[in-house]
Amino acid sequence: MRIKNNLTENENSEICDLISKISPYIRFVGIISKTGELLSYFRRDDMTPLLDEKRTMYQFAQIAIKTELEEQFDEQLGETEFIWEERKKIQTISFSVLDRKVWITIDKNVIRTEVIRIIDGCLPVVKRYS
Repeated sequence: MRIKNNLTENENSEICDLISKISPYIRFVGIISKTGELLSYFRRDDMTPLLDEKRTMYQFAQIAIKTELEEQFDEQLGETEFIWEERKKIQTISFSVLDRKVWITIDKNVIRTEVIRIIDGCLPVVKRYS
């Protein structure tokens, strides 16, 4: 049995496409490498990004660093299934898929049951590609 440890460019795009269709409240879906590089993404057409290009690059670098730090606890606590973060202007969810992070932004005004529905919709996609 072959153990998969990498995703193809096409698989990165498929993940973005599948997750983007889960809810109209999803603003952005990005696949981020361990080095913070954006490998594939979906951005909702009617949406203006909250971060400029430079700050977006910093955000992705921060995600890569946090991912590496989180992995230090996997043996004792188990792997992280997802992280949900609420900010004043946005909500984010992130999932690990192999050596990458799927980072999703959601409109702030979405009720929590919809965010949970989005998480529940993402989990089978993440599992399929992990």
